[in-house]
Amino acid sequence: MKNQRIIPVILSGGMGTRLWPLSRSNRPKQFLDLSGSGKTLIQDALARVSDRALFNAPILLCNEKHRFLVAEKTLENDIHDAKIILEPVARNTAPAIAAAALFALQTEENPLLLILPSDHIILNNAAFLNAVEKAVPLAATGRHVTFGITPDRAETGFGYIRKGAALDKEERCFAVESFVEKPDEATAQTYLDSGDYSWNSGMFLLSANVLLHELEKLEPAMLKHVQQAVEQSELDRDFTRLGHDAFAAAKDISIDYALMERTPNAAIIPVDCGWCDAGSWAALHQMAAKDANQNIVNGAAHLVDTEHCYITCDGGTQVTTLGVSNLAIISTKDCILVADLNRAQDVKGLVATLQKEQPKLVHEYRQEYRPWGHYDSIDKGSRHQVKRISVKPGQRLSLQMHYHRAEHWIVVRGTALVNRGEEQMMVTENQSIYIPCGTTHRIANPGKIPLDIIEVQSGSYLGEDDIVRFEDTYGRAANHQSQKEESTEESLDEITANSQKAA
Repeated sequence: MKNQRIIPVILSGGMGTRLWPLSRSNRPKQFLDLSGSGKTLIQDALARVSDRALFNAPILLCNEKHRFLVAEKTLENDIHDAKIILEPVARNTAPAIAAAALFALQTEENPLLLILPSDHIILNNAAFLNAVEKAVPLAATGRHVTFGITPDRAETGFGYIRKGAALDKEERCFAVESFVEKPDEATAQTYLDSGDYSWNSGMFLLSANVLLHELEKLEPAMLKHVQQAVEQSELDRDFTRLGHDAFAAAKDISIDYALMERTPNAAIIPVDCGWCDAGSWAALHQMAAKDANQNIVNGAAHLVDTEHCYITCDGGTQVTTLGVSNLAIISTKDCILVADLNRAQDVKGLVATLQKEQPKLVHEYRQEYRPWGHYDSIDKGSRHQVKRISVKPGQRLSLQMHYHRAEHWIVVRGTALVNRGEEQMMVTENQSIYIPCGTTHRIANPGKIPLDIIEVQSGSYLGEDDIVRFEDTYGRAANHQSQKEESTEESLDEITANSQKAA
């Protein structure tokens, strides 16, 4: 494997609606710590392919609104050469993987692509990497290798793959006989008993050239649109933006339907690696370590006569249970889900209903993440809103103003460097500053520790869209021209030095 060029392709386009309310569209499950590693799932995926003796720099594909989360988690894993490709619209896995293959061929003659979802859990990385090593000779000769998970139960929530003839003497690799949709319980039991079936993990190792050659025959129109989107792509700082119209015109289709179920070159390597697709609260309960009563508790909870429950407290609210069993209880800062674990797959339908009635609960989490840090809306009325804002060291918000609200900032930790109109000043702990309505302003953290402030907004309209940005480090300003702004905008170090001189 060391002599073969392998480029990891990490897909981060999913929304994770089955793990609502912890997972929201602005913070899907790949940005949550669900494996117990202390890292988010996307960081676990990056760590899985971090050995540069085996893997090249990764390619990541994500929704545009998650770009700063992806970039932040990549840097937190000390990866500085990843290619982050922004999908202008969701078009499923086949167009995304085709785009990754086209970009990979710009730097390598014929790389192998290791396709990994960003939101799966693998507890035994060594076993998985061993399976990748077995797959390399097959993929190098044009086989599209999928990694089938050895089933340990009659699971009805996964698709299955039936293995065919052995492709090696050791009977470690097999041709794919067929792909099977999610079965009923009786059928799933027959699959388990036969020993011929594996769960479909959605992970693949394949040749970029062979992939594109087959897609040209199987899905020529889709591939043509993706090629146009790649040709029309533009660099935006650390991101590559695919051409919007061309990618939007591409067929919405999975790699299973576009390629794997139709190609004669599909192969499977069964692997037992502690895999979980983190697809429901029941799935997480199934795989995690439990207490004596088969409960899993994350956060503050007090349980009495409670068994076989999955409980997560994200937001400080104490959960107390008495005489219950087989429940998922998920408490967040703005809502609580109580569901029968046997109906965990139905949460997606619940979210679809909420999408119509209370869309904010589906899309937004009370704690919102931004490239400079995060904020938590801790109180809101008709003419006021209170936020707790945290700015990371060395980061700053955009230079902006509001038409309908004034703001009062109180520093509770760290030191703030504030621009207010033509003024510039340092505001330290226990000090405050008032920003009148219509006044241009900016706050930055020049220090070495996080800057925490309490922001009190007052006015006739408090929506996030009442922000007029004039300059922004992160490319969000109106009529943004990144290179021009980069050359004319002062660095944070320069601003800090100038402020100290003035003082």
